[in-house]
Amino acid sequence: MPAILFMAGLGDDSSMFFPLKDTELAARYRLLGLDLPGFGNTPPLKTATTLEALARVVRAVAEEEGARIVVAHSVASIIASLATRPAPSPIETILSLEGNLTAEDAYFSGTAADFASAHEFRQAFLTRLDRLVEDHPIIARYRSVVAKADPTALWELGCEARRFSAVCVPGEVLIESAKACYLYNPANCPEATLEWLRTHPIPALRLEGASHWPSLDQPHLVARSILEALTLLGQSG
Repeated sequence: MPAILFMAGLGDDSSMFFPLKDTELAARYRLLGLDLPGFGNTPPLKTATTLEALARVVRAVAEEEGARIVVAHSVASIIASLATRPAPSPIETILSLEGNLTAEDAYFSGTAADFASAHEFRQAFLTRLDRLVEDHPIIARYRSVVAKADPTALWELGCEARRFSAVCVPGEVLIESAKACYLYNPANCPEATLEWLRTHPIPALRLEGASHWPSLDQPHLVARSILEALTLLGQSG
């Protein structure tokens, strides 16, 4: 059975994708959740948590598991793109789940660079999430996972996301790296990203009504969309 490697965004872990285990997708693919170093149950790197360092981890796991397909959420879309370099890479297809296409997509991670230390960022980020939970209960799980993340890894990854987006357009890196499809709810995206999608040649599927964590509140929709995306890209198993 072919494998799909799943990667969550800033501070999150593989629990984001657990509901997909009860969908039709799991009957056709091995669903492999990856906790990036410093997040979930994985200890942080012994070196700085850079995008390139995380990409090397992803590439190694993809090689070990024989995973040609990656579903990458939020900032993990950048990491997946970088994991395809240098060629040849085991990763042939990236499904970007509301991944970073423009600098404006770094609405969580990009704020890390505004803080002088990991501790300051962590406290401010958790406070921000506490406020958001009041109107968006789905964020409660995310907040609890972020609270357990390694503070330095969280801060370093956030700073990296802003640095990268200042010198590169994440969406352009994505479409140059592998076969790619974008899965998104337009209501969750900034106008700059919607405009980028209108003007660039990338297949895109809408997840109408879904939150920014669609595998949690709309797992069957996400499963069907992944299968549809893989068919569009000629990668159906």
